[in-house]
Amino acid sequence: MTQKIAALGLDIGRKRIGVAGCDGTGLIATGITTIEGKSFADTLSQLQAIIEERGVSLLVVGLPYSMDGSIGFQARQVQKFSKRLSAALNLPIEFVDERLTSYYAEQMMIEQNVSPSRNKGLIDRKAAALILQQWLEDRRKTIKAKTTEQPENS
Repeated sequence: MTQKIAALGLDIGRKRIGVAGCDGTGLIATGITTIEGKSFADTLSQLQAIIEERGVSLLVVGLPYSMDGSIGFQARQVQKFSKRLSAALNLPIEFVDERLTSYYAEQMMIEQNVSPSRNKGLIDRKAAALILQQWLEDRRKTIKAKTTEQPENS
């Protein structure tokens, strides 16, 4: 029996938040919207509407590690903001290494002949989808590893 997955992927930036969701099977993540919240309360109400509509039970947030793997200023800001969101929405959060997701999102747009500079919100949505997709794939690998493990005392 497969468990329905109701996770929301977030690419939290200084100006915008890219939001992605997944199908019920947890196979495919797709961009939903980009939130340009004028305030925390505004961002919160927009996220609450999406969460209620989709029955979300988990937030998956991209954490922008530095290229050397350390947690820099921006990553700490994302952690702080995410924890506020988690508390306000009463939802757990999981962090995913999001290094280069925005770069890959831009490259995908260039391949589709879409101008990244004119579509910043689309970059954020695509980056959020990449973050959520990575989490879904990691989750599948973990579940598969657990189901193929042999009990120690058999």
